[in-house]
Amino acid sequence: MRITAALMLLAAFCLGAGTATAKEARAAALFSAVPGPSGQTAEAIGFYSKGCGAGMVQLPESGPTWQAMRLSRNRNWGHPVLVQYLIDLSQAATQVGWKGLYIGDLAQPRGGPSPSGHLSHQTGLDADIWYTPPPSLSLSKGEREKLGAMIVRTEDQKKVNGNWTKSHAAVLKMAASDPRVDRIFVAAAIKIEMCKSAKASDKKWLQKLRPIYGHHDHFHVRLKCPKGSKSCEVQSPTVSELSNGGDGCDDTLMWWVTTYLEELKNPPKKEPGPKKRGPREYLMSDLPKACTGVLNSD
Repeated sequence: MRITAALMLLAAFCLGAGTATAKEARAAALFSAVPGPSGQTAEAIGFYSKGCGAGMVQLPESGPTWQAMRLSRNRNWGHPVLVQYLIDLSQAATQVGWKGLYIGDLAQPRGGPSPSGHLSHQTGLDADIWYTPPPSLSLSKGEREKLGAMIVRTEDQKKVNGNWTKSHAAVLKMAASDPRVDRIFVAAAIKIEMCKSAKASDKKWLQKLRPIYGHHDHFHVRLKCPKGSKSCEVQSPTVSELSNGGDGCDDTLMWWVTTYLEELKNPPKKEPGPKKRGPREYLMSDLPKACTGVLNSD
């Protein structure tokens, strides 16, 4: 299916891109308007927050050990390596007593920036996985729109709450131990708890758990650039560099529940500077050139 000039103009108008020309349309409007993937060889292109995905495949809406949530967003698409990883992890989750996994957003059918929500999830290598142990894997589409994910940290953001269990820790360890994974974003309170409970002889995988604001009801898996994706940009610094070769259970972790939280309440003054375009404002010219081919591919 080829994107027509009329569709591109419509997308530009809907997102308020300014002058109504296809070249000036925001990339988020263009990519979100395409209902299906490109007919190309699978490839992750560019960086996780500035790229797109060729030949993406759809995570089936339901499977023996998973359900894709929020189907109305049409964001259950990813590189084939990501989709297989999620299926594998959902099967592994049954080993700790869960029925499987509720899986949130992956990417749009051709990746790229989205008009709402995520700033990353653009190359088909990112996925959100809910902390909710599925009570059922037969939810209707409507139920998947309404159900909220389980929150597992306290309101002050410093500790896990009563919803957190050993099975949550086990699922996270399985997720991070997979060699396909580059890093996993979690709330700082969750990494602190994982650092406390992990065995001293088996903690190297913890370096993949990276603390970040939010992520109190899901964890965000980010895979490494897969084989054959020559235009995929590797994230730097690596998790090993961020952790100085260790597990990241150090003073840098505690910063997230001390200084960082204080700065959220009392933001430091910053000198005003020129505003840069963010992912939702990207034009096609901001993305790798190959993304134009992905967008226009049959």
